[in-house]
Amino acid sequence: MSARPPWRTLANAAFFKEKLNNGNKVTGKSDQAPQTPPPPETTAAWLQRFNASGLSDEERRALILERFAHMGEGVVIRPPFHCDFGHNISLGRGVFMNFNCVILDVERVSIGDLTAIGPGVQILASDHPRDPELRRRQVRYGRAVDIGSNVWIGGGAIILPGVKIGDDAIVGAGSIVTRDVPAGVTVMGNPARARAR
Repeated sequence: MSARPPWRTLANAAFFKEKLNNGNKVTGKSDQAPQTPPPPETTAAWLQRFNASGLSDEERRALILERFAHMGEGVVIRPPFHCDFGHNISLGRGVFMNFNCVILDVERVSIGDLTAIGPGVQILASDHPRDPELRRRQVRYGRAVDIGSNVWIGGGAIILPGVKIGDDAIVGAGSIVTRDVPAGVTVMGNPARARAR
């Protein structure tokens, strides 16, 4: 497993404190100027349409194209589905997401071709500072999540901010993935660790 960079560096903490001391509310990436997200009611309205009963696969695909950054051919997302915005999500060809998945996409979430995601999976690109002063000021930011091609993520797994999962990897059901997963490796547990051979 590869080491991850620290959640919060002194440079990032200084960035947030400077902005907050100037009276700004900070959202968006921790390593560049803050971004203003679209109003949450626009996503809520889109999710209500997407999760409505009786829609065909074609109608759902049209809704995904309307909202997501990218969608390959043959993508299937079974409702209910939930996300923060949608416009930070890119799905490769043949991605399958089962019922009740959640993607907190305050930062980029990229899922490669032919990846299968079980029911109740949470992919969380949203993060909060470890510094209690910044949390009191409601600072939040994100770290991109990148999931490769032909990955299988078992039901109920949680993928934390900043994680990269390589091609052909498997994440066991119920696992909490806190670190990068190399290509072709099976991880499981809390925290997720490589399965012994």
